Amino acid sequence: MENQPIIEVENLTFQYPTSENEEANPVVLDNISFNVKEGEFVGIIGHNGSGKSTLAKLLNAINIPTEGTVKIKGMDTKDQDSIWDIRQTAGMVFQNPDNQLVATIVEDDVAFGPENLGVPPEEIRERVDQCLETVGMSEFKRSEPNHLSGGQKQRVAIAGILAMEPECIILDEPTAMLDPNGRKEVIKTVQKLNKEKNMTILHITHYMDELINADRIIVLDKGKIKLQGKPKEVFSQVDTLKSIGLDIPVMTNLTHELNELGYDLPDDLLSIEETANAICQLK
Repeated sequence: MENQPIIEVENLTFQYPTSENEEANPVVLDNISFNVKEGEFVGIIGHNGSGKSTLAKLLNAINIPTEGTVKIKGMDTKDQDSIWDIRQTAGMVFQNPDNQLVATIVEDDVAFGPENLGVPPEEIRERVDQCLETVGMSEFKRSEPNHLSGGQKQRVAIAGILAMEPECIILDEPTAMLDPNGRKEVIKTVQKLNKEKNMTILHITHYMDELINADRIIVLDKGKIKLQGKPKEVFSQVDTLKSIGLDIPVMTNLTHELNELGYDLPDDLLSIEETANAICQLK
C-alpha cells in the first residue's frame, strides 16, 4: 500500500496582510502545490526571499494561507481547533536552537514538551532517555545547554521535538548558524531519524550538499516552484540553478567544470565515491 500524504499543500498563495492605508504587500508564495508522503525525506531549497521560511510558518499554522489550503495529516491549518494537534503531528525545528531551549539542564529541556502534553512521569523519563540516545546526546543529559556547541544544542532541540512523538519534523534552516562540524552532526541525526525511525522529514535549507540523500527536492524561486524531482534530476540542472542564484553540490560542480573542459562525465554525480569512480573509468 502506497504511503499517504502527511503534508498536503494545494494552490497555496500567501501575502502578508496590510492595514487599510498601506499598499498591498507583494505575494510571497504564488499558487504552489505539493505533497509529502509518510516516511519521505523532502528538501526545499531557494534563494533568500524565495518564500522558504514563510512556507515553514504556514506548515506549522503560524501563518494562515491567503488562498488555497495547507493540511497536516488531513487537518486544515485554518481550523483553529486543530492547531495544537497540527503542531504535535508536525514538530518544528528552527534556525536558532537557543530559541527552542527553555530549561537549564538538557534532560529537563527534552522533558518540557511531554510534560506540557500531560504524559505520565515514568513515560517522560523513558522518552527523554530514548530521544537523547537517538540524537547521540545521552552523555550530556545533566549538562547546561549554554555550555554546548551549536550542533549539540540543535540536536537537543531535535530531541525535545522527538519527545513529543510527532509523525513529521519540519526543519527550517536548522544548520544556518552552525559550523561545518555542527552541520554534519545535525544532518546525520536527521538522516538517521528518516532511515531508522521512518520519520517524515521536510528539510528547508540553502546548503545543497545536505540534500544529496533526500528522496525529493523542491526548488522555490520568487514564490513559485521552479523545479522538483529526485536529487540527481534537480542538481543536474546546473545552469537553471545558477541562474536563480543557487549553489550546487560540490561534486556536481566539479563534474560540470570538468565536462566544460572536454571530459565526458555523467552530469548527475553527487557523492565523492561515485565521482571518483566515474573519473577512474575515463579513458
